[in-house]
Amino acid sequence: MIRDSLGHLPGVQREEEYRQRIAGALGRCLTETDLPLPEKQRGKVRDRYRAGDSLILVSTDRQSAFDRLLASVPFKGQVLNQTSAWWFAETRQILENHLEAVPHPNVSVVRPCTPFPIEFVVRGYITGTTETSLWTRYKAGERRYCGTEFPEGLEKDQELPRLVVTPTTKGDRDRPVSPEEILREGLMSRRDWERCRDYALDLFAFGQQKARENGLILVDTKYEMGRDGEGEIRLIDEIHTPDSSRYWIAGTYGQRREAGESPDHIDKEFLRAWFADRCDPYGDPVLPEAPRELIEELSYRYILLFEAITGEAFAFPELSGGGRSLAGELRAGGYSFPEQGALSEQETLPGHGEIR
Repeated sequence: MIRDSLGHLPGVQREEEYRQRIAGALGRCLTETDLPLPEKQRGKVRDRYRAGDSLILVSTDRQSAFDRLLASVPFKGQVLNQTSAWWFAETRQILENHLEAVPHPNVSVVRPCTPFPIEFVVRGYITGTTETSLWTRYKAGERRYCGTEFPEGLEKDQELPRLVVTPTTKGDRDRPVSPEEILREGLMSRRDWERCRDYALDLFAFGQQKARENGLILVDTKYEMGRDGEGEIRLIDEIHTPDSSRYWIAGTYGQRREAGESPDHIDKEFLRAWFADRCDPYGDPVLPEAPRELIEELSYRYILLFEAITGEAFAFPELSGGGRSLAGELRAGGYSFPEQGALSEQETLPGHGEIR
């Protein structure tokens, strides 16, 4: 599948080498961080620190889904950080973002913003396996979801008649909401909601175009936005990563649908499906351990996605025999940690979510 559809990528041409590097890194994932900075906040996937007038976001190799941690995936944090950085640079003409610098493959220095309490989920297809996914709700009989009416007769993995925004609240358990509920509950003003909705649709249309040019289908994604200190709306958190988005292989999509098979994924959906088939990932207190081969495959697909989107070869980091020290790697790369000031009450750290 991958070889046939993305055979031009270095990661396909050198598959054995890439898989050996991944296997060798299984015990040396970047799961914890040690930066000499105050006000550390540990999210499911990212760690956040205050750095002078900026924030430092560290994308770790922790893998989450179903609102809980599932595994550690080699090089996953680097893929997320560098994929986001590439998309941030490509989409500035649509909406300015919070990114200031990328001093390390896993690290972004960003401008503090106050996030809107809404995740702007854009969907081009009807699919999904989680309890808030569009297909799960549609299959259960819902035809009005997040304020949008969906026609009868839709099939799983089918392209929707038009792009739709299905917003959710941000929190430990995301809650689907309609635009009317957003306004009624005072979560956003009408003007801010409409502006952010339109930005989300424009960003997604651009993302779909770029993905299509590189043999991929951008299926759905989530965006987060906030206001900077000057009151300007900016794109924050991440954009079009394999954690926040679904991607399918375009070259095999049609034939697999005709055969009644699921599309070829190059994101974490196949990992979610593995857990969903074997347990109740929302309710079971203890989940089964993901097998090694599944983790290695996820890492390989993440790297291939990075290369497919950016056109760049993935630069594997040099790993020592022991654990990783992010602070040491930053210093070795010439980064100087700034003296710290206090985080003001108005500044809020961005969250982390996933597409459902």
